[in-house]
Amino acid sequence: MIHKQSQFRARIGTPPNHQHASVVYSSINQEVRATDESSTLLDISMENKIPHLHECGGNGKCTTCRVRIIEGHRNLSSRTKIEKNTAHLRKWDPSIRLACQFYVQGDVQVQRLVWSSAEVNKLQLETIPEGEAEERNIVILFCDLRNFTRITSENMVFDIAHMLNRFYTVLGDPILMNNGIIYQYVGDEIVGIFGTSGGTRQKNTMDAVRAALGMQYAIERLNHFELKDFETKFEIGIGLNYGRAFIGHLGHPKHRQFTVVGDPVNVASRIQGCTKETQAKTLISKSILEGLPAGTIEIGRTFSKHLAGKEAPFELYELKGFVGADIYLELQSSLDFVLKNELGFAQRFYKKVFEKAPGLRPLFRDDMSGQERLLTHMLGGIVYSLSRPEYLKMGLRTLGRSHEKYGVKPEHYPLVKQLLIETIEEELGEFHTEKLSEAWRQALDFVTSEMMNWKKSK
Repeated sequence: MIHKQSQFRARIGTPPNHQHASVVYSSINQEVRATDESSTLLDISMENKIPHLHECGGNGKCTTCRVRIIEGHRNLSSRTKIEKNTAHLRKWDPSIRLACQFYVQGDVQVQRLVWSSAEVNKLQLETIPEGEAEERNIVILFCDLRNFTRITSENMVFDIAHMLNRFYTVLGDPILMNNGIIYQYVGDEIVGIFGTSGGTRQKNTMDAVRAALGMQYAIERLNHFELKDFETKFEIGIGLNYGRAFIGHLGHPKHRQFTVVGDPVNVASRIQGCTKETQAKTLISKSILEGLPAGTIEIGRTFSKHLAGKEAPFELYELKGFVGADIYLELQSSLDFVLKNELGFAQRFYKKVFEKAPGLRPLFRDDMSGQERLLTHMLGGIVYSLSRPEYLKMGLRTLGRSHEKYGVKPEHYPLVKQLLIETIEEELGEFHTEKLSEAWRQALDFVTSEMMNWKKSK
C-alpha cells in the first residue's frame, strides 16, 4: 500500500493527462485505469467490478456513491449544480464528492464513504437541524429484551457480550431494511425511528409494522440457530406509536447528538412496557392502526390501558401479522438464508447460466470474482432499497442501460430470472416455501421489467 501511494504521489504533480489517469481506492488497496474521459468515477468503479453503492443509479439523488478525495482534487471536473446543492444541504467539506457527478481528468486517490445498504439510513441524519429541534411526524419503535437480569446471572460476561451483539445486529437489520434509523441502545433495549426524512403517514407506519414483524422473525432465528448452544432463549416485547415529536442535533456546542423529544416517545416506551403484563409480543397504538390501509394487518386482542402520566385510557392492539403475504417482509426475512454463503451462491448461479446458455460466457471477463461480488451486492441492495422505491426504480433503469451496453438482450432475462429462482430455492434448503419462492418471483419480475424497459421510462 505504501509503495502504491508513493508512486501515486509522484505522479500527482504532473498536469492532468487522461490517457494515463490512475484511480486508487485507498480502503481496498486497488488501482485501476480510467480509459474514457466521458466516464464518471462511478462508471469507472462499475467497469472494474468494484461494488460501489449507488442506490439511485447514479442520478445524484441518494448520495450513496459519495467519496472522499484523498489526493488529486485538481484532477477532477467541477461540482455540478446537483452536487453543489447537495454539499450545501448536507454541510460537506470540499473533499467529499458524488462519484456519479464528476469526471476523472488525471490521477486521483479516493475513499468510498458508504460501504453497505445497511448504512444508507444514517444519511437521513445529515438533514436534521443543528443546535435546534424541528417538529416532525414520526413512528417510534421500542423493543425490549425480557428477563435480561436472569440471563446475565446465568451466563459468563464474555458470552453475554457476544449474545447482545448478535441481538443488536439481527434485530437492527429489520429497522434498517425498512428505512428506519436505530436511534439508540439503552441496555437491553433498541429504539427505532421512522420518518425522520419525511414520507407519508401510511408509508412510515407500514415500514415500522414490517420492521416489528421482521424483528419477531429474527429473534426466532437467533434462538434456533445461535443461542441453542448457550441454552438460552431470548424473548422480546415491542411497542409502536405515531405522533409529532421534536428532532434535531442537540446538546453542548462541542458535543451535539441526534435527539428525539416529545410525548409520543414516552408513550411508545410505555406501550412496550404493557407487552409484559399482557404477554403480547407486539402492541401498537390507535395512531398506528389509523395510519395503516384498512385490512392490512391482523389484530389479536385489544386492551384499554392507563399509561403513566395520562388521564384517559389508551387503546392498544396486539399485532399478529399481515393479512396475506407481504412480499417485502418475505424477502427481508429470507435474505440472510439466501446470502449466508455469498461466494457459493454466486458461483452456483453462474455455473447454471453458462451450462444453460454457453453463448453468454463471452459477455463476462475471464476473472469472474468481481462479477460474483457484484451479483450478491446487487441482490442485497435491492432488498434494502424496497423501502425507497423512488431510488430503486432509478437504479434498476441505470442497471438495465448498462447491461444492454454489455450485450445483454431482452431474451436473456427470462432464463436468468429462472436460474436465480432455482439458486435461491437451493440456498434456502429446508427453509424453502412456495410463499418465499413466489415473493422472489414477484420481486425479480419487477426488477427485470424495470431493467428491460429503461428506454420507455427515460
